[in-house]
Amino acid sequence: MVETSKVQADYGAAQIQVLEGLEPVRKRPGMYIGSTGPRGLHHLVYEVVDNAVDEALAGHCTEIRVHLHGDGSVEVRDNGRGIPTDIHPRTGKSALETVLTVLHAGGKFGGGGYKVSGGLHGVGVSVVNALSAWVEVTVYRQDQEHRQRFEKGVAQGPLQRRSLAKNDPAWGQRGTTVRFCPDTDIFTGGIGFDFPTLAVRLRELAYLNGGVNILFSDGRQGALDDAGNPYQETYCYEGGIKEYVAYLTQDKDPLHRDIIFVQGEKDGIQVEAALQWCSDAYSDSVFGFANNIRTVDGGTHMEGFKAVLTRTLNTLARKRNKRKDSDSNLSGENIREGLTAVLSVKVPEPEFEGQTKTRLGNMEVRGVVDSIVGERLTEFLEFNVQVVDLILEKAIQAFNAAEAARRARELVRRKSVLESSTLPGKLADCSSRDPAESEIYLVEGDSAGGSAKQGRDRRFQAILPLRGKILNIERTDDAKIYKNTEIQSLITALGLGIKGEEFDASNLRYHRVVIMTDADVDGAHIRTLILTFFYRYQRQLVEDGYIYIACPPLYKVERGKQHYYCFDEAEKDKCIAEFPRNSNHTIQRFKGLGEMMPRQLWETTMDPSTRLMKRVRIDDAAEADRIFTILMGDKVAPRREFIENHSAELHFTDLDI
Repeated sequence: MVETSKVQADYGAAQIQVLEGLEPVRKRPGMYIGSTGPRGLHHLVYEVVDNAVDEALAGHCTEIRVHLHGDGSVEVRDNGRGIPTDIHPRTGKSALETVLTVLHAGGKFGGGGYKVSGGLHGVGVSVVNALSAWVEVTVYRQDQEHRQRFEKGVAQGPLQRRSLAKNDPAWGQRGTTVRFCPDTDIFTGGIGFDFPTLAVRLRELAYLNGGVNILFSDGRQGALDDAGNPYQETYCYEGGIKEYVAYLTQDKDPLHRDIIFVQGEKDGIQVEAALQWCSDAYSDSVFGFANNIRTVDGGTHMEGFKAVLTRTLNTLARKRNKRKDSDSNLSGENIREGLTAVLSVKVPEPEFEGQTKTRLGNMEVRGVVDSIVGERLTEFLEFNVQVVDLILEKAIQAFNAAEAARRARELVRRKSVLESSTLPGKLADCSSRDPAESEIYLVEGDSAGGSAKQGRDRRFQAILPLRGKILNIERTDDAKIYKNTEIQSLITALGLGIKGEEFDASNLRYHRVVIMTDADVDGAHIRTLILTFFYRYQRQLVEDGYIYIACPPLYKVERGKQHYYCFDEAEKDKCIAEFPRNSNHTIQRFKGLGEMMPRQLWETTMDPSTRLMKRVRIDDAAEADRIFTILMGDKVAPRREFIENHSAELHFTDLDI
């Protein structure tokens, strides 16, 4: 009791830590950028680019250049108005220094600088400054060059100004250049930027802001050509989101030739939507954006879009005598089957909700989207009756297929009750009934299933062997899905609901669903089929991080009584190199999980203290959707082209021959 009193007595004003300026950001970076891993690192670039895009939204910027430098820094240059450099009345510093050193300072607050802003959702360039070893900003405004350098968020001297003469190479330039190098004290895992990751986001921004020219170049050592020039890609799409939908559907069979495009503005809210139905798709791919931010959790704009789509097509179905008065309405899922759509709204005062801030909450947006899309879509379809008839015929086919599958669906629903007697007979369940600590291994074949069942920890690890290659649901309708034995077992064992229903995590029986297949071509194919099932059937499982991929070792290297497991070719070579030259190189290559003894499988692949697993996540839903279509769709030509284009990236040691 005495000790407790002493602690309480010492807790006073002196113990309250006050973090000034950008100190809170450096103290808790994860609060501002999500993580200090690769995702947070790349988020820094997005924040700076967002500022340039906001200039484009305001009509003052036509070109954005992003360059990766060899020293690890990134440079973002735009030809907008340039960050203001006059003295800020409240801080007494230049507006540029204020924006770089004060949290929540910028032209996006208060409505004076920008009508619409995407960067408002983010954390601002001040956080980029706080988490960088150094930042250099150059602004060209009114025939003057302004420069300032910052280190770990602190200005290194005042803003430097230089007037430009007409014969100066910089004469006539305007805009802002921000060059920064992330701080390795913050990003301890490394500051290497991934070109494809950044390219996906920059390309997306170019689609969402038609006409803006984005140049992305890589000046790092491995990207230079023989002449020492950096690798460069250019993204500029005058057609905007219409071209985006064309890109997403290029490997599908369009139901109608022209992409449907609607746009309008009401109450300061701008709405754009592009739609294309495809005959060879059994699911929908609808992507929503608010102020250039991908709203993966939906929101009021998506609710309005789906509602007006369902109402409009049902109205036209009755008007075109495709549905009788006695017929029930087509559901939204029926109407959206085969649809690829991009919805983009620009909102003056966006309200983002949810833990990840990826759901739009503005209630007024739903009504605006409903009004604009409903009016423009009806107008288009009434003048294009062949298009509306094709869409309605596909929707009615979907409706009939759903009715045909209803009995199979109900059978699955009844089997999904979490009773041991209704679970698949081949499931070796775990004893724990706490989903948070339970995990299930989806194993290829009975042989590997036998080893896994013997090697597992029965308390929290369940095993479900899958026979052969499961159904490819990319090419399959609901009726076949629910009649397939392996798919039924998978749905029932996991406690999943019916396709299309809202995901209910409380029904999920295991919070780690681990795909464990052989390290060969067939194993990779089966793994892809299972991932296709999860992505198309219950995408929320993937988005919420429940899906994992087991990583069994490829080699066992033995020398005498010593043995080592190696997970790739490089690790094997390193292991061999560490042995004396005259030692005896016994190397076992594991082709299948069934070759491993139960104890080996536990030690290398299933023991939580030693195993290596990959968590599956979706960084870009639109690109993921396109890749699934290429790899698992009906068309052979796009798949062949994909393989040929990426064959150069494959090392000989990766081939299973």
